[in-house]
Amino acid sequence: MRIALYEPDQAGNVGTILRLAACLGVAVDIIEPCGFAFSDRALKRAGMDYAELAAVTRHSGWAAFERRIERRLVLLTTSASERIDRVAFDAGDVLILGSESRGAPEAVHRRAGLRVRIPQVAGTRSLNIAVAGGIALAEALRQTNGWPDDRT
Repeated sequence: MRIALYEPDQAGNVGTILRLAACLGVAVDIIEPCGFAFSDRALKRAGMDYAELAAVTRHSGWAAFERRIERRLVLLTTSASERIDRVAFDAGDVLILGSESRGAPEAVHRRAGLRVRIPQVAGTRSLNIAVAGGIALAEALRQTNGWPDDRT
């Protein structure tokens, strides 16, 4: 299981996702360009010491990422017809989140093998991407028995 961030805008969200990934033993792909310097204080503050433990691969752009990823991409998008609680995840899936300000472009939508949405109350627009990533990762790990062994 992996999390991919498509051209993220907010350093704090990336730091939060890096911390989540480090704690759960999940790799992270960052598809550049980012809307902030990777040395940003907000990234370090949100990720705390955990960000250094995360397995991070930075890609120079979409084409570079697409060449290296052979797994199924699962795109989290508010425009999906499939609910996250009604789909089957695979242990090798890459959960991909679009940028905070623009979402994911059509090329990412087309490449995704599965597009899912998190059900929300009518009238609400979207969740923060770090929150959405945490929800999606928890559901995917639950389904695939991928939670880390915390008894070591």
